[in-house]
Amino acid sequence: MGFKRRPPQVPPGAPRWMVTFSDLVTLILVFFILLFSMSQIDIIKFRAVAESFRDRQTLDFYPSIIPFEHPTEMEEEENQQDTESKSNEGDVEEEQSLNNLLTEIQAFLEQNGMDDVIVANRTERGVVLVLQEQVLFESGEAEIVNNSNAFLDKVGTLLQSIPNLVKVEGHTDNRPISTARFPSNWDLSTGRASSVIRYLITNYSLDPTRFIAIGYGETRPIVPNNGPENWSKNRRVEIVISDPKFKEEE
Repeated sequence: MGFKRRPPQVPPGAPRWMVTFSDLVTLILVFFILLFSMSQIDIIKFRAVAESFRDRQTLDFYPSIIPFEHPTEMEEEENQQDTESKSNEGDVEEEQSLNNLLTEIQAFLEQNGMDDVIVANRTERGVVLVLQEQVLFESGEAEIVNNSNAFLDKVGTLLQSIPNLVKVEGHTDNRPISTARFPSNWDLSTGRASSVIRYLITNYSLDPTRFIAIGYGETRPIVPNNGPENWSKNRRVEIVISDPKFKEEE
């Protein structure tokens, strides 16, 4: 008679692997509970983030709708960027303003047949108007002649629409002068620059603090002082409507 093998007995309760698995899940649950208990949910910030997704335009203008805990450095950087942006915009506007002024003056000179005795150009200093002596003065004098008023009137009108600093520079040739009123070329060149400024201020109510009168005498010729034609070119007045970005060398 053969022996009948008994089937293996299953131990009561849960399988052993389930005990280990349960311990692992319990530990993970405890870990996340600890993390949750250590964190703090700011409902205001949460709602702010939620609102930002509803209106996408918010992100186009503000890098974060949630205020920074230490905003000082960020605010300083943003203020600096705003300042630089405004400065660049101001530079572009000033440049365009000077270019428009130059274009209008050149058109005026051409229309009135003055472009042979008055030159208008743009340099790093600004808009420079070069007027030969015969346009403004009699020889050896500093009183403005009447037929020069049309151009100075045009300049005065244009200066009313811009705030730029204006330098008026007088120049002579190298031949000496000695009169009761003008003992030297320094006096004559300075007197002529002052006369131009006085005309503009008196007739167009311009702020006197915008103007500087400079007399260079014969020290800055544009051509050699070697004959009547070149003497005439060196006797001139230059009106410099300054570019604010330009700084004179000291």
